[in-house]
Amino acid sequence: MLVVTGVAAADRKAEEAAIREALGSNAVSSIEPAPMDGFYEVVIGPHVVYVSRDARYLLQGELLDLRTRENLTAPRRQQAVRTLLDGLDKSEMIVFSPDKPRHHITVFTDIDCAYCRKLHSQIGDYLARGIEVRYLFYPRAGKDSPSYRKAVAVWCAKDRKQALTDAKNNKAIPMKTCDNPVDRHMRLAGQLGLRGTPMIVLEDGSIQPGYVPPKPLAKLLDGGS
Repeated sequence: MLVVTGVAAADRKAEEAAIREALGSNAVSSIEPAPMDGFYEVVIGPHVVYVSRDARYLLQGELLDLRTRENLTAPRRQQAVRTLLDGLDKSEMIVFSPDKPRHHITVFTDIDCAYCRKLHSQIGDYLARGIEVRYLFYPRAGKDSPSYRKAVAVWCAKDRKQALTDAKNNKAIPMKTCDNPVDRHMRLAGQLGLRGTPMIVLEDGSIQPGYVPPKPLAKLLDGGS
């Protein structure tokens, strides 16, 4: 009989079914044996938790290997974040791209947020360092707020990038409405646990809350500290 990390295949199938039932099958992305005995690693959206084989106990937090001092949760969480963002096509973003992109970031932005505006005021510097900036909207004041309506108007503009730049410079833009992805962006931000803007998601799936200037961001993306 096939055994997976000490668990018979038939037992594992039953245990996974029990975990899905306990957590809600629609919420669970994947279930794999955890690095520690007696638990499964369960991915729910961008979140990684650990559930006992009998589906009774759930552990939430960082799993550390004290021998290697390695964080075993972070890479799996970053992979889950990447998977969520990969489900959103670039046609549903406003993308500022250099001629030869070396890296990309995904930025949840609020048009009226001061640090979001500061980030965008340096968009040329990010591009000059080979960083593609993919914008998603997160109006912090919520649906139907002035910031929300500006986000919709930017999306509905003929030239979205220019409209976004104008709006962030506090220039008036035509307040149009159309089919738009702003609500989807906001739901995704909620899944990722956004607490403030800007929120920058790096290409490896790690999250940088808040504004990061072009030079240190480029260093971080290049693998520097």
